Amino acid sequence: MRYLHHDVSGEEAGQTLRQLIPRIFHLSTHAFRRLKVRNGICVNDNAQHVSSVVKAGDRITIRLETEDSTKENAEVHADLIRYMDEDMIILDKPAPMATLPGNHDQGTTLRDLLADVLGYDASYKYHPVNRLDKGTSGLLCIARHDHAQHLLTAQLHQEGFLREYLAIVEGIPAQVSGRIDLPIGKVGTGARRAVMEGGKSAITNYITEYSENGLSLVRLRLETGRTHQIRVHMAAMGTPILGDYLYGHPQEALQDRFALHSFHLACKQPITGEPIDITSPLPDVLARYLPEYCKNERESC
Repeated sequence: MRYLHHDVSGEEAGQTLRQLIPRIFHLSTHAFRRLKVRNGICVNDNAQHVSSVVKAGDRITIRLETEDSTKENAEVHADLIRYMDEDMIILDKPAPMATLPGNHDQGTTLRDLLADVLGYDASYKYHPVNRLDKGTSGLLCIARHDHAQHLLTAQLHQEGFLREYLAIVEGIPAQVSGRIDLPIGKVGTGARRAVMEGGKSAITNYITEYSENGLSLVRLRLETGRTHQIRVHMAAMGTPILGDYLYGHPQEALQDRFALHSFHLACKQPITGEPIDITSPLPDVLARYLPEYCKNERESC
């Protein structure tokens, strides 16, 4: 369980818990409803109804459902769990691996893997805040309860929630850096997307870090989060991501993944507001395509 506390000020005295709690804890309507149903509200350690009036100095406590875990177990699996506290987890996802179970994914998913590592049943609470394609590796954020998911999702497309990717692409971008502003829409009934008139706004910023043997290492930052956004935008520039079997050319050596890696994730801890900043180096399976780069940048590879 996760317990949050608030001491009632003089200005807040005389208000009901129904008036105060959603505002002071930034709760969604759904999360507040769950608190009421599950008797998750106390004042001075005594359970209270939401119609109760508080006075100055009262301590309000809310109880949020989460899963128990041990810090020691998380440290053993530091290659997977890069950060964990009572409210959130940052994982370094392997590829190819689906984030969630789907109609076409019969293998182990990231949810299954995390449940196994932390000793949970596979149906435990699991709230991905950002998603990664099955063939993409790297950092993504998981909320550990509904309230944290609500707060982290509110950050997702703001400046405070930073997502940066490294991609190895075929060819060399015509411009060293730029801002790709091309709308993306769905093609047919499958997963495929394309740049198209009438599609949803999609913006990707990029800078070319290095080029070698007809390949380029590109760093990318998202302003929007459309399905397959980076993959579609890179293909539209004539530089598809290496191994992208949907928008470029498959690479047998990559074994159903492609050369896209979420290497940098920064956000604010949803409850305390403390900054969190995590990086993940380019995996060896991708770094070997740029041997000279990695020779000169060993700390990055």
